[in-house]
Amino acid sequence: MNELLLSTGLGLLLSVVGTPVLIRILARRGYGQVIRDDGPQSHQGKKGTPTMGGIAFVVAAVLAYGLTKLITGTGPTASGLLVLFLMTGLGLIGFLDDYIKIAKKRSLGLRAKAKLVGQCAVAVVFAVLALQFADEHGVTPASTSISFVRDFGWELGPVLFVVWAYLIISGTSNGVNLTDGLDGLAAGATVMVLGAYTFIGMWQSNLLCSAGDIAGGCYVVRDPFDLAVVASSLMGAVFGFLWWNTAPAKIFMGDTGAFALGGALAGLAILSRTQLLLPLLGALFVLVTLSVVTQVGYFKLSGGKRVFRMAPIQHHYELKGWSEGLVVVRFWIVQSLCVALGIGAVYSL
Repeated sequence: MNELLLSTGLGLLLSVVGTPVLIRILARRGYGQVIRDDGPQSHQGKKGTPTMGGIAFVVAAVLAYGLTKLITGTGPTASGLLVLFLMTGLGLIGFLDDYIKIAKKRSLGLRAKAKLVGQCAVAVVFAVLALQFADEHGVTPASTSISFVRDFGWELGPVLFVVWAYLIISGTSNGVNLTDGLDGLAAGATVMVLGAYTFIGMWQSNLLCSAGDIAGGCYVVRDPFDLAVVASSLMGAVFGFLWWNTAPAKIFMGDTGAFALGGALAGLAILSRTQLLLPLLGALFVLVTLSVVTQVGYFKLSGGKRVFRMAPIQHHYELKGWSEGLVVVRFWIVQSLCVALGIGAVYSL
């Protein structure tokens, strides 16, 4: 418990202090947000707001995790390091995307193919490594089974597991990226999911299966408590960032932050054996992604007709007359209810 409190506090402190420093650095260099011309006109006033703010909470989370280990005298685990690798790897791809947008002064960064290749490379390395590093009981950070609150008996095998992991990682990182369209929306929603994974890690660590015993509602997870420490470090860091990202935002997380957060959530889901629980915990990201898929699909099939005034769905409600703050708070309410349902599922199952 002391590790969790320490990691959360350090992540929060480092982010709250570090984010305004990053804002000044980005502002001096002119690294401001490029706004879509076809977006809500109320967003045009945000043009030039510093972006790539994800750097602040990624660095803060990694430092908080490392300092927590140093102060408490505990060593890092394979599971914790793998989640941090996935977060920083995808964050780097997002950083390149943001940098190209800023350098070329256009709203499109990396080409879709390049982005896809980068995500695939990081995801494959993560998935392959996650099946290594068995502990003394032979438990690896990830398993080749599909999971909800624990593994099912449905074995994928190593190759299909890598494909499955890539789909989870790509879907989650793109889902968070699509949600990051209003001040504080994605950051606030992610904090809730990270809080859920902090609880899940603690819960699993208290109910770990003994060697050879998988009955009685216990959990077969390699490093559940350390996954909770990673989740709490990032939760504190994103909370600190939210202080500066809430409306009116002084900084945006950019693809740097969105991809990193999506990678962290996917990594936590895969290594805690809660893969199919993630769509419930992150239901807002699923809803936003589905709104884009529906809009694009219907537009092509109907010859130019639209389901929503604009996708992602948060902009649809803005164009209907909802204020940005109203959309954010109501979407947070939906997200919090889904997180509560997800935690209830873990507790009851």
